[in-house]
Amino acid sequence: MKFLFDARYIRTDHHDGISRYSAELLTALAELTRDDPRVRLAALISDPAQLEHVPELPHLTGPSVTSPAEVLTSLELNRYRPDVVFSPMQTMGSLGRRYKLILTLHDLIYYEHPQPPSDLPLPIQWGWRAYHKAWWPQRVALNRADAVVTVSETSREQILAHRLTKRDVRVVPNAASSAAVSDGEALARLATRGTDLLYMGSFLPYKNVETLLRAAGQLPDHTLHVLSRISPAREKELRALAGPADNVVFHRGVTDAEYQDLLSSCAALQTASRAEGYGLPLIEAFAAGAPVVCSDTPIFREVAGRAAGYAPADDAAAFATRVRELADPQLAQERVLGGLERVRAHTWADSARRLLELAIELHQRG
Repeated sequence: MKFLFDARYIRTDHHDGISRYSAELLTALAELTRDDPRVRLAALISDPAQLEHVPELPHLTGPSVTSPAEVLTSLELNRYRPDVVFSPMQTMGSLGRRYKLILTLHDLIYYEHPQPPSDLPLPIQWGWRAYHKAWWPQRVALNRADAVVTVSETSREQILAHRLTKRDVRVVPNAASSAAVSDGEALARLATRGTDLLYMGSFLPYKNVETLLRAAGQLPDHTLHVLSRISPAREKELRALAGPADNVVFHRGVTDAEYQDLLSSCAALQTASRAEGYGLPLIEAFAAGAPVVCSDTPIFREVAGRAAGYAPADDAAAFATRVRELADPQLAQERVLGGLERVRAHTWADSARRLLELAIELHQRG
C-alpha cells in the first residue's frame, strides 16, 4: 500500500496545533511502518524546509495549502499513484482523484466562534468566515473523502449530531509530545514547584485569556506567564485588562525546551478556553507532572478526567480558588498522579496505529 501523508501543515518556525499534530503523527507512523512490508509511506510537502521537521521518508512536493492551486492537488497526486492519502485538514483538493482519501476535521469551534486566525492572508480569512456561515460547505468537503478523522470523542459526537458526513468518522487523538516523567520524579518536582502559572495557546476570543488575567489579579503571590507569540496590538489589549498588576509576563513565544523547563517548575498550567477540539497543553502539562486548572467543558472532561481542577470559563474567582487549593499536598499529589495516568493511557504510537488500521481497511475495500 502506497500511503501518502500530507505534511504541508508542518510549520518551519514554530508549531501550532495542526502543525504539531501533523509532525508527531507522521513521526510515529514512520516508526510504526519502518519494517512493515505492507506499507510504503511517503510525505507530501510544499516547502523544502519542512524536510527538517519530518522523518526521513520519500517525499513529493505539492502546492501550498493556502494557494489557489490547492483545488488541483489531487491531479498532482494522481501522478504518484498513491493508494491512500491522509490529510490533517479537510480542505485538500480532490478533483479527479484516483486514490482513497482520509480527511480530518479537528473540531467545530469556528461555527460558534467564526473569527479566523489573524496570520492568514485576508482572502483566506474572508473565505474562512463565509465557509462557517452554514453547515452545507462542510458536508460537501467531508463527503468528498472515503473516511473522516477527528481528534476526540467530543468532536466526533458533534460531527455526527450535525450530520456533517455520510462517511465513517474515526478518532485519532492527540498525545503528549514527550514521554511522561516517572511518578517519583513528578512527586519530587511537586515538592519544589514555585508560584508560576502558565498559559500556552492562541489569543482568539474563544480562548478567553481575559479570565486568566482577571484571576491573576486575585493571586498577587503568583505570576501568570503568557507564553505564546502575540501581536503587539493584542498584547496591548491584554495588558490594559491586567491593569497595574505586575504579576503578568508576556514571553511572546518560547522554544519547546523553554516550555518544558517552565512546565517542570510551574505551580499549574491554566486554560479558560470555551471550546477545543482536544486541548493538547493539558496533556503536555500532565506529562511533565504539572497540575492543571481549566474551564469546565466536555472536551476537557474527556481529556483530563479527574486529573484537573475545573472552573466555569468566565469565573475568575473560581480559577483563583482552584489554584489556591493546590496548596493542599494530598490534592496536588492526586492530580499529578492522575495526569500521568491520562498521558500513559494513549500515545502517538497508538494514534498512528489507529490511522494505519483505517488506511489498510480502505485499501482492502478496493
